[in-house]
Amino acid sequence: MDPILITVAFAFGFLARQIGLPPLVGFLTAGFILNALGIEGGQTLQTFADLGVTLLLFSIGLKLDLRTLARPEVWAGASLHMLITVGVFSVGVFGLGMAGLPFFVDLTFPLAVLVAFALSFSSTVFAVKILEEKGEMGAMHGSVSIGILIMQDIFAVLFLTISLGKLPSPWALLIPVALWVIKPILFQLIDRSGRGELLLLFGLFAAFVAGAAGFELVGLKADLGALILGILLAGHARSSELANTLLGIKELLLVGFFLTIGLSGTPDLTIVGVTALLVIAAPLKVALFFVLLTRFKLRARSSLLGSLSLANYSEFGLIVAALGASQGWLEPEWLVIIALALSATFVIASPLNTAADALYVRHRKRLLKFETRSRHPDDQPVDQGDAAIGIFGMGQIGTMAYDYMREKYGDTVLGFDFNTRQVERHTLAGRKVVYADPTDPDFWSRIELQGNSQTIALLTMTEHQSNLAAARHLMDIGFSGAIAAIAEFDDQVEELKELGVEAAFNVHSEAGLGFAKHAWMVLEERTPEK
Repeated sequence: MDPILITVAFAFGFLARQIGLPPLVGFLTAGFILNALGIEGGQTLQTFADLGVTLLLFSIGLKLDLRTLARPEVWAGASLHMLITVGVFSVGVFGLGMAGLPFFVDLTFPLAVLVAFALSFSSTVFAVKILEEKGEMGAMHGSVSIGILIMQDIFAVLFLTISLGKLPSPWALLIPVALWVIKPILFQLIDRSGRGELLLLFGLFAAFVAGAAGFELVGLKADLGALILGILLAGHARSSELANTLLGIKELLLVGFFLTIGLSGTPDLTIVGVTALLVIAAPLKVALFFVLLTRFKLRARSSLLGSLSLANYSEFGLIVAALGASQGWLEPEWLVIIALALSATFVIASPLNTAADALYVRHRKRLLKFETRSRHPDDQPVDQGDAAIGIFGMGQIGTMAYDYMREKYGDTVLGFDFNTRQVERHTLAGRKVVYADPTDPDFWSRIELQGNSQTIALLTMTEHQSNLAAARHLMDIGFSGAIAAIAEFDDQVEELKELGVEAAFNVHSEAGLGFAKHAWMVLEERTPEK
């Protein structure tokens, strides 16, 4: 990659972070600046972008529970949203053409439907980036959003297959058999790959060779192959470790994706005006998602956060525009228009997602009116019983803390986690763990956890911002028990203590201390008594 691209991308990404925005906003801005200066990305940057999207879909597959797609709020929600959006936007686009607006005026109604179809998708890349940064991939709204995006990807594959008139190879029918055959082989490979560079290479092989290249070979979309290979490996015990190993290279490659969006074309005033109309229409998609999700019995907060993560146009719109331009259906300028609309919705949606909880608190009374009387099974109020010790975040550290506390204090320990798979796993293991999102203001209003000198809340979530949010909520409800939290870095420990957390620990330092204590005990046992 060109040194200029790296420098400008870093500078604007760094600047965005300093003012409280996600770095991706800076990367998009860098693309616009570079484009205005006449600098082009070239094929190398485009290759980086394509590889990043492929690796992203593979990573989604590694974390996906297929049962998510069977939920009505996912398959029916995605289908209804697309049908309604395409219907409303088609009429709007055709109406603008009838009014004589540039770029719309030459669109027949079938082409208006094509443009509306392109605009009905939301960005997988954006949603996953936002959800990962907030640590909400496993939350109710996170899993629903990802499920909807995967349904949209399936619709996209069907569209491309039909529109290009190219049916997959007959060999594609053997893919289920091939996956069944290679699954145990891949499981053996991941078991024997150890850690470090070999595990990383295995992940790249699975995503780009077995997945993307394998599916392309039989005439199917490469990205779909990467997603399905990820799903195939999701059942392995090391799938999360593999996803974490690929994280750094995935993030780097996706910088290329955001730069290419910004570099996609030079707009004139007419194009900017058309883009503004599309951006103004985007909130209609968000409102429709919110209404549909609440109809499927999700709480107002889950519906709002899920809708905001989908509050944008999609990179798939660029594919549709490029296809339409190559077939002579659309003017080439539509590629620039949709690229700008995509970029603008990214920039607008980023701070909205960052402030999602604050927006919910501010408009809570109004939003609660949309809730149904009955609740989704996974979105029920929390019954904490007579628990005196709460473990918030039941990952590896939370699990160890739970087991230790239960050994000391019996069944007065209760675990909380917003990942339904984690809750199921712990329940099967005999632990009392309930589904709950400790970053959710409504969670704290649904439980009575006033606390006393004998109660303690342990914040063991992997995301520092989640622990901070939970600590603030505990303070707000007047919790009088003790609060302890983990952090990864010393500055995070100080931030927790300044907030009022009594005991904040650096997990790395504590691991070293625990290791030294165990080593000392072994040494004591081996030392003969004098």
